[in-house]
Amino acid sequence: MKFGVATFITDQGIAPTALGRAIEERGLDSLFIAEHTHIPVDRRSPYPGGGELPEIYYRTLDPFVALSAAAAVTERILLGTGIALVAQRDPIITAKEVASLDLVSGGRAVFGVGIGWNREEMENHGTDPRTRGRLVDERLRAMRELWTKDKAEFHGEFVDFDPVHCWPKPVQRPHPPLFVGGGEAAFHRVADLGDAWLAVSLPPEQLGPQIDRLRSTAGRDVPVTVYGVANKPETIEQYTQLDVERLLFYLPTKPEAETLSYLDRFADVAERFR
Repeated sequence: MKFGVATFITDQGIAPTALGRAIEERGLDSLFIAEHTHIPVDRRSPYPGGGELPEIYYRTLDPFVALSAAAAVTERILLGTGIALVAQRDPIITAKEVASLDLVSGGRAVFGVGIGWNREEMENHGTDPRTRGRLVDERLRAMRELWTKDKAEFHGEFVDFDPVHCWPKPVQRPHPPLFVGGGEAAFHRVADLGDAWLAVSLPPEQLGPQIDRLRSTAGRDVPVTVYGVANKPETIEQYTQLDVERLLFYLPTKPEAETLSYLDRFADVAERFR
């Protein structure tokens, strides 16, 4: 079992450089960070966690800037988006950002993606929430062309460009792994486009049957990373009974001293299950 960290990096918490170093020093294998460009003041979309939307959602740093900073002071850990909101992103610019992160990190980028839940946020980017699933699928396919072809072109419903040159190409071939987030509604996306499923903090008793259904849909043994796991040894013990590749501890956004204390506890628990 591999263990990493999932968190929101903001202007109020630990810096990405200090965080990246601390994760690597403690033997954890990865850092996945959330993305939100902004949060509209007037909101209709209910917060999936219930109650008021935490302030961290509208204070997140740009994920590729933050992960590049962490890349500069680390050598081993994977650096992932958890998740990048592809429905709100230009595919050509995003393809360049992912490839650039993979290059500067020496091939350690992981592109975790999802369709998003905040309809007002995506509407500000010109995205129709009703078609965001099709939009994300098409943008991911276009990005794969940009990563893998010297003269890439794409012609679809939402993305359309004639042959283009786009460098750098990723270090990882054919491209950095695509970790697809979401529930069962995303299984077709995992099957068609994903290299792994990023399952969001599902309890072990629910996750096991879903893994079986996902792999049946995909027709292959899709690797699974579980996002946002609580630091509870008894729960982690249950995850070890499932065919899961990685658990990502949920790290609250705190100043450096408090963050290091959390990471120490994560490392202690992870060591028991390696």
